[in-house]
Amino acid sequence: MSLEQIHVIGGGMAGSEAAWAAANAGVPVVLHEMRPQRGTEAHQTDGLAELVCSNSFRSDDNESNAVGLLHWEMRQAGSIMMSAAGPAQLPAGSALAVDRELFSQDVTARIFSHPLITVERGEIAGLPPGDWRNVIIATGPLTSPALAQAIRDLTGETSLAFFDAIAPIVYAESVDMEQAWFQSRYDKGETEAERTAYLNCPMDRDQYEAFIDALLAAPKTEFKDWERDTPYFEGCLPIEVMAERGRETLRFGPLKPVGLTNPHAPEIKAHAVVQLRRENALGTLFNLVGFQTKLKYGAQPEVFGLIPGLENARFARLGGIHRNTFLNSPRLLDGQMRLKADPRLRFAGQITGVEGYVESGAMGIVAGRMAAAQALCQDAPPPPPTTAMGALINHITGGAEAETFQPMNVNFGLFPPLTGDIRKGRKGKRDRALAYTERAKAAFESWENAQRRPKAEQTPA
Repeated sequence: MSLEQIHVIGGGMAGSEAAWAAANAGVPVVLHEMRPQRGTEAHQTDGLAELVCSNSFRSDDNESNAVGLLHWEMRQAGSIMMSAAGPAQLPAGSALAVDRELFSQDVTARIFSHPLITVERGEIAGLPPGDWRNVIIATGPLTSPALAQAIRDLTGETSLAFFDAIAPIVYAESVDMEQAWFQSRYDKGETEAERTAYLNCPMDRDQYEAFIDALLAAPKTEFKDWERDTPYFEGCLPIEVMAERGRETLRFGPLKPVGLTNPHAPEIKAHAVVQLRRENALGTLFNLVGFQTKLKYGAQPEVFGLIPGLENARFARLGGIHRNTFLNSPRLLDGQMRLKADPRLRFAGQITGVEGYVESGAMGIVAGRMAAAQALCQDAPPPPPTTAMGALINHITGGAEAETFQPMNVNFGLFPPLTGDIRKGRKGKRDRALAYTERAKAAFESWENAQRRPKAEQTPA
């Protein structure tokens, strides 16, 4: 039986995962990526799955962290992201960080070599052609204006939007190591490399206050009139926006000094600490953790040069800001992640209102499987809501309030509450988290086993 092709639009995390999952189910896929014919405000290459913000997939702890649990589920599901992350992994304490160039190159090579995936370069400027009957739109936060407008016209909705900011990157050799030191917070990590994965720059009170003054006074990117009321995503606020909320905000956020001891002056407790995370495998580049910014380029070296240890820092990339768009998914999508106004269009990734690399990739996996099942005339139930993937899908397809819908990272607050025997004796935070992950893993394995039943039981005669 000749199977109809699945068209995946967008070669980011979600699109790559969707194409990979559908092709591995035995369905031919055409993956459409507009770069390099049309660039974006944030991408720098034409590679698939390019990391445009942080190089971290966040916590890899699958026992007490919802993100780490999502990593575990993606690995169980044959994720191309998790597979490519291994060879590109960098020391990052308990986090999973990668060399962004090696990671993208690996994903790109795997996609191009898959016998059932064809990659076509060029923009889909508007709605997909009518004869494409099984489409996944995974264009991410930087959907092309023509496609975004076509979706708005089709749904009758005004897509929600926010600004997403990018942190600057410095050359490691330009950091003053007589002031900075290597240490992961609370010395987390199984190896010495992981326990020393971050560069730390301490501030005393006067230095912190001077930095806050400069940050607040520095010139910021000016937005166009139609952009001025666009809200930020709370999980990726520009550092100056956080500072505007109160002078102590940063000390209780990305600059918190806890869990760190300065070997240059162990008897002195820092008032604040700026952390830098390794950006590449060579250790030649470090990004400023939590320093997403909308400061103008000319102001950044001066303001960030006030940080002890970065007085003479050289920047490989300055911070920036770009506009992000996403659907009001609880109102627009059905339980199969299809657009109610045109069910041939399925959505995945950040455009659905999940936030983060791994959340986007996970939604790509599920969308790819659902699209493949549709092509094979099979059932494709979503993962149970007690799993990380299922909790995310449930949230974006109806679990969230449409009137107040905003992008969401995976967290245990999205999961059904613990009940019955699994709740008994779970008093501490880690105990409760372990209960969530144990329940999720059992549910996910059961769901996976059901998906793997013999094709003869699923494929129509």
